[in-house]
Amino acid sequence: MRTYGQYCPMAKSLDVIGDRWSLLIVRELLGRGPLRYTDIRNGLPGVATNLLADRLRELEQAGVLRREAAPPPIATTLFHLTPRGQELRSVVRALADWGAPLLGESVENDVFRSDWVRYPAALYLTDTAPERPPITIEVRTGEEPMVIETTQGAVRTRPGPAEDPDAVLSGPPRLVIGVIAGKLALSDAVARGLQYEGDPEVLGRVQPKALEGIAGSRSR
Repeated sequence: MRTYGQYCPMAKSLDVIGDRWSLLIVRELLGRGPLRYTDIRNGLPGVATNLLADRLRELEQAGVLRREAAPPPIATTLFHLTPRGQELRSVVRALADWGAPLLGESVENDVFRSDWVRYPAALYLTDTAPERPPITIEVRTGEEPMVIETTQGAVRTRPGPAEDPDAVLSGPPRLVIGVIAGKLALSDAVARGLQYEGDPEVLGRVQPKALEGIAGSRSR
């Protein structure tokens, strides 16, 4: 492992997680739970297989993750975050929050994975009416649908379509994430090509407070 050789906690942290791809590996395991090697690789478009193998080994040696042989029917090695690795959740969240304004500077050919919807959802969405019946929003952007749902006052995401969603949000990632993150009003996003089915109050219930009252009109 390369080292800065500095007796400083920040430098020591970067010795472990500062190399390219390391924190993105942690991001995948935080968001999706224990994963196979191929699952991690699919979530990291552009990573070379040998470099990914090196990073996994280094993170394992540093006590950030561990390998475990999964029984049938999976019958393969799964990578888990250790308790020490789980402690990076606040670090990953802070970096995502800090980097959110940079999404506006993204180039059009940036790769996007539908599972990445979970990060702005976790950062920005809150159930403002937990006493009311739960709601389900299906998000269609990327390669497969994702579901945002309220459960006992919490907001969670999961892959796959919703059986009977209260609302459907579909369009390019830039518009979808802009609405979820509270950077773009629903009415403005619809004017730019976003499609929204359902009552805007459904989205408004979980949207950041900055956009309350400007969720836009009902659109289909």
